[in-house]
Amino acid sequence: MTRYAIRGRILPMIGAEIFYPDGELLVDGDTLVAVGPRGVLEDYIGSRPDWQPERVLDLKNHVVMPGLVNAHTHAAMTLLRGYADDMPLMPWLETKVWPFEALMEPDDMYWGTMLALCEMVRGGTTTMADMYMNEDRVADAVLEAGTRAVLCRGITAFDSANAERGLRENLELFHRCQGAGEGRVSVFLGPHAPYTCTGEFLREVRQEAERVGAGLHIHLAETLTEERTIRERTGLRPAVWLEELGFFGFRESEGSGAAGASGVSGVSGVSDVSGVPVLAAHCVHLNEEELLMLRNYGVRIAHNPESNMKLNSGTAPVARMLELGLCVGLGTDGASSNNDLDMFGEMRSASLQQKLVKSPSALKAYEVLRMATAGGGEALGLTRCGRLEPGGLADLIAVDFAGSHLTPCFSEVSHLVNCARGSDVRFVMVNGRVLMEQGALTGLDEEKICFEAARRAHGIAGRL
Repeated sequence: MTRYAIRGRILPMIGAEIFYPDGELLVDGDTLVAVGPRGVLEDYIGSRPDWQPERVLDLKNHVVMPGLVNAHTHAAMTLLRGYADDMPLMPWLETKVWPFEALMEPDDMYWGTMLALCEMVRGGTTTMADMYMNEDRVADAVLEAGTRAVLCRGITAFDSANAERGLRENLELFHRCQGAGEGRVSVFLGPHAPYTCTGEFLREVRQEAERVGAGLHIHLAETLTEERTIRERTGLRPAVWLEELGFFGFRESEGSGAAGASGVSGVSGVSDVSGVPVLAAHCVHLNEEELLMLRNYGVRIAHNPESNMKLNSGTAPVARMLELGLCVGLGTDGASSNNDLDMFGEMRSASLQQKLVKSPSALKAYEVLRMATAGGGEALGLTRCGRLEPGGLADLIAVDFAGSHLTPCFSEVSHLVNCARGSDVRFVMVNGRVLMEQGALTGLDEEKICFEAARRAHGIAGRL
């Protein structure tokens, strides 16, 4: 593995006041070994005379920062980009998305994911949490592209055979891919949503996650339609129903069974819960008691503002989530409901959306940037991602600040959230390996990938 010394305007995302306008960081293999102001290299060599960088990169006029973490997406939905627009969620799923997906083959998933990874690397996203079908082929794409991912097979339980097949495939994925690619691939279990799964099946998935030591990734409280559906089925709101099922965890004193029939017992505090991380995507329609409940269970949130706006799902109470101390990451959702995977655009949308519905001071720029970096890493259980510090993973990007739209610069943090674009990213490194340099992808044949993905997408659409 190569040793690097990288110089630039370093934003480590380990505190709002910490920034090195003339900084330096050192990479040894897949790990950051030193980060700080210029002189770090000299100091490190002074303590380690045997250590010498093989490459010194002077990224003048660039902000060097952690790679972005896309906390919720469906990567291969790039094949549906622009296929079904201007529709609410359920008609969109039932009449457009699900019929298209029914015709997708495993190789379609691979090429759709490769297309997504080209876009993500170009836009500075180094890690994604993906929920979709044929995730073994998604894993192949991730391993080939050199990025990092937390994968899960999206499982629906419209019938028992479909549910058990999905769970079996997800468990096979876990045993085959957990820790693959020098630790770049992790696997969660992925029950799709409360409205597509039975209570019995959600309990079963939770038990399997405990058995194998996997996290859980689920859509939750995305729309009012979902809320009405679950109320009609159970008499409870979606988050409350999941708590009653024990999906979020159990009180140590109870050992097993529901965490509280009232559904809001978690508000008083759940001090000890079973160690299965839950990543809940969207979380738009949650009341105060439910927010407190999720906080007390340690549920992590993946906020998807652009998808929520496009599908008219609503505005998640993200500013309040952060005030209460919930762990919140930022995601794009799939390219069919966004329609891009640009995390810089997602940051800007997240910021403006909260200011619109709450106040101009809501969700300050550093908070948004943290959601897209360190917060995303924490949400995915990847605590060595999303920040630049000794011992952290060498997942980093460099954003070119020479453009007219980034001039003048009074605050790098503000510009990254409010002005920067994915196309401003010029350098990307994951696990110590350079994936893009001077704006050129080093390991992906973008022309071939675009051609093959477009061919397959049009072929599927032509059969509908």
